[in-house]
Amino acid sequence: MELLRSNMSRVQIPEPTHRIYKHECCLSFDTPRSEGGLFVDMNSFLAFGKEYVAWNYEKTRNPVYLHIKESPKSVPEDRPLKKPTLLAIGVDGGFDNNEPEYEESYSIVILPDFVSLPFPSVELPEKVRIAVDTVLSAVGAEKREQVAAWTAEEKKVSEHALALQQLKSGVLIPPSGWKCAKCDKTENLWLNLTDGMILCGRKNWDGTGGNNHAVEHYKETAYPLAVKLGTITANLEAADVYSYPEDDSVLDPHLAQHLAHFGIDFSSMQKTEMTTAERELDQNTNFDWNRIQESGKELVPVFGPGYTGLVNLGNSCYLAATMQILFSTHSFISRYFSHQSLKLAFEMAPADPTLDINMQLTKLGHGLLSGKYSIPVAEKNVATGDVRQEGIPPRMFKSVVAAGHAEFSSMRQQDALDFFLHLLDKVERGNNMRPDLDPTRSFKFGVEEKILCSSGKVSYNKRDDCILSLNIPLQEATNKDELEAFNNQKSDQGSEENNMSTDEIVRPRVPLEACLAMFSSPEQIRDYYSTALKGKTTAIKTTSLTSFPDYLVLHMRKFVMEAGWVPKKLDVYIDVPDVIDISHMRSKGLQPGEELLPDDVREEAMESAQPVANEEIVAQLVSMGFSQLHCQKAAINTSNTGVEDAMTWLLSHMDDPDIDAPISHQTSDVDQSSVDTLISFGFAEEVARKALKASGGDIEKATDWIFNNPNASISDMDVSSSNSAQTPAQSELPDGGGRYKLFGIVSHMGTSTHCGHYVAHIMKEGRWVIFNDSKVGISTNPPKDMGYLYFFQRLDN
Repeated sequence: MELLRSNMSRVQIPEPTHRIYKHECCLSFDTPRSEGGLFVDMNSFLAFGKEYVAWNYEKTRNPVYLHIKESPKSVPEDRPLKKPTLLAIGVDGGFDNNEPEYEESYSIVILPDFVSLPFPSVELPEKVRIAVDTVLSAVGAEKREQVAAWTAEEKKVSEHALALQQLKSGVLIPPSGWKCAKCDKTENLWLNLTDGMILCGRKNWDGTGGNNHAVEHYKETAYPLAVKLGTITANLEAADVYSYPEDDSVLDPHLAQHLAHFGIDFSSMQKTEMTTAERELDQNTNFDWNRIQESGKELVPVFGPGYTGLVNLGNSCYLAATMQILFSTHSFISRYFSHQSLKLAFEMAPADPTLDINMQLTKLGHGLLSGKYSIPVAEKNVATGDVRQEGIPPRMFKSVVAAGHAEFSSMRQQDALDFFLHLLDKVERGNNMRPDLDPTRSFKFGVEEKILCSSGKVSYNKRDDCILSLNIPLQEATNKDELEAFNNQKSDQGSEENNMSTDEIVRPRVPLEACLAMFSSPEQIRDYYSTALKGKTTAIKTTSLTSFPDYLVLHMRKFVMEAGWVPKKLDVYIDVPDVIDISHMRSKGLQPGEELLPDDVREEAMESAQPVANEEIVAQLVSMGFSQLHCQKAAINTSNTGVEDAMTWLLSHMDDPDIDAPISHQTSDVDQSSVDTLISFGFAEEVARKALKASGGDIEKATDWIFNNPNASISDMDVSSSNSAQTPAQSELPDGGGRYKLFGIVSHMGTSTHCGHYVAHIMKEGRWVIFNDSKVGISTNPPKDMGYLYFFQRLDN
């Protein structure tokens, strides 16, 4: 006790502003349930596992710790599984993992000799008792920042329900036997509460659902509210009411009155259909996506170094799939595992290691690759009987990598491609003091765009990239005869794909080589301003690569616009070989006899590049029901490339906090830090300033402006050599031969990249392994033809 009193100056009583860690070690994935328990520094309130607490004492000389140990209670073996009724994790009515219950024990430990004192005890100094009680009663920073429970947003009362005008049409709705008024659909039917029309719901990307008759009726009549038949019961709050103008499920406080208008006695009706939220819950609990997840096959679990699963934190599968593949590359393994110890990373980290990207990447790397946490749990999964591993929860990593990003810091599903690009940017910034250690360089390559003007003169524009985003040319499908026969059979029989088994459906098969060829094929640029002709003309753009990366990432653009400007996911197979050769895609540079376009960037041309939306694109989007302002922003932010790209941007940015803010046409002096950022990309300062001025100071838009105005950057590009001289940034890029071997696939199932589920398949030790969140097992049939992102490693000659 005297030893404790002599160190009282090192004990703090937590303030409300303190971040208190008590659920997970800052340097590892040890928890109070680990063999050594967890030690909370009573000065900094950081937590450490038994192996690491001494490192913290050496670094800080903080000697007093609260030791927390959790031990499992005995639980009856026949404890039933509870079916979730709420789309939530870790709350009443939410998902129940049937985990054992634990009891906690506490003690005060004084380093360096690990002297232990019992807690609670009246003999402890009052300051210590108050400090410990405050720590135990506080919400841990881990749970405050990465909430384990996520719940669907509560429905709001519709503004259209309060003054809904119902037509006196005399329509009476029977209690059953409904059918769409415009087709033969008998499921997914919606009753319009204005005129009593019964129509089918929206068609899903995979052909299931309805035929869009309900939403088309709204567009024709502007009648705002519909209720889903089959969801009406005595509990009217559970009925699924949809507001088309508000584009959301809503509450109708006058629903009983609105139903009575059509003779509906809700008190006697039975529930026969799932609500929208229940269908989402059903997808989250079942994941009935057999092919990608290899469901129905006996999954042989794998354990050991490199085979550690990642716990799903709630819609974090995009993160798990991406990180599993990145930590299968030599560059990330070397940087954050084999050549970086946890102790060294901790010594180099700031006072709070939870906020350091390099520390948390090292923690994640050691967690995934050491094998320490890839061990079978003591008991089998009660529900399935499978031997499983618990996996590690990447909470601190997600918190630091998502800091300041509105989407990645949320609990919503995200696009794995967006996360991959965001992560590479974070990692590059985290290694800016030691670029030689930067693992993201292994993904970078140079891109060269050659523009041939109708004058016969050329310009070259170069940039760095880390993905090849490929369009899918369906016209190059290799099974056209089978497709035609399938479509004819479907038409003759009047059948729909959602009534067929997966084996019966014929989908287009497009070779990857055709997608790569499309990337390199010449492309027309209309209204191109030629400095040689001093006017606009049509030019030809050809894209090639100036270097080949160590790791090549291919992104398949599966989301397109179908007839009626409805976003659709291409139901297509991509035939991807194990080895590809992209040598033919290498740039040849400036050729003998080619003459460069003159460097004459007109000020009026720069001014005309102010962000102005293409009126045709805006009109088409507005006709689909979107607001004028939102459509203008979508067109501007996609550089007016087309309705498809604008729609994709619009759907993924509807929840942006500034989506309703007026469009900025800033013309004042640009921010110097933004100029410096563009200069670091390899652009000249003059070009950077013009681009930022033309783009209202937005770096991303400025970059697009430079690429869309290649004449503006000619002065910064050294293309005088027939060998296509590289910029300083490009000269540091890795390079080698053009042969690559497939080693990783990120697959996606769902209606868009922002919902559904992501899974990774990785080639390890000569066999394919599936990483499905915390599940890790040998893959018997990897979905090579269904990937969203493909990862290739260059083969050394």
